[in-house]
Amino acid sequence: MTKIDTSGPEHVLPTPSQTVGPFYGYALPFRGGEDIAPLGHPDTVTVHGYVLDGEGDPLPDALVELWGPRPDGTVPQVDGSLRRDPATGAYLGRNGVEFTGWGRIQTDPNGHWYARTLRPGARGRGAPYLSVCVFARGLLMHLFTRIYLPGDAAALAGDPLLARVGDRRDTLMATDEGSGTYRFDIRLQGEGETVFLEFQ
Repeated sequence: MTKIDTSGPEHVLPTPSQTVGPFYGYALPFRGGEDIAPLGHPDTVTVHGYVLDGEGDPLPDALVELWGPRPDGTVPQVDGSLRRDPATGAYLGRNGVEFTGWGRIQTDPNGHWYARTLRPGARGRGAPYLSVCVFARGLLMHLFTRIYLPGDAAALAGDPLLARVGDRRDTLMATDEGSGTYRFDIRLQGEGETVFLEFQ
């Protein structure tokens, strides 16, 4: 049996709770995490972008989670994103029919991510949006933000969160690239830092 010297902090190895990842590539990504919309659905949009650090460099090992309502604004309450075979426990993937509204995407080596989802509908007052959670190296806690898609100028003008963030509202707005494709870069800090939300 090996005895470990714990007489001082310089002799103690860090435990996983004392280190900062990235550990996200091990068990969190899953096959098809970016394909949230059922194939062939007419309301499908593609949202993509880069996760950038404070220097503007892309992060190749970040993780982006998206949640969004259906086009009619209702929140999906169906299983299907991480289905498993009840007999073997093997991962089955999405069933290709149910819209769960949720996806998890790992950035590629260039820091790029993309998701195919349904254009969200409004839920209550304000403009429709996609909820986002970002995990990345150096973050002790994940970050929450929103993606607003351009289109309904009146709803965007009356959205309470966009009004509250004032001149930083552009950091929550995706850019329309045409053909149902929108770009949304997530800047973790520095100039043009994305507005992040705190939930209590």
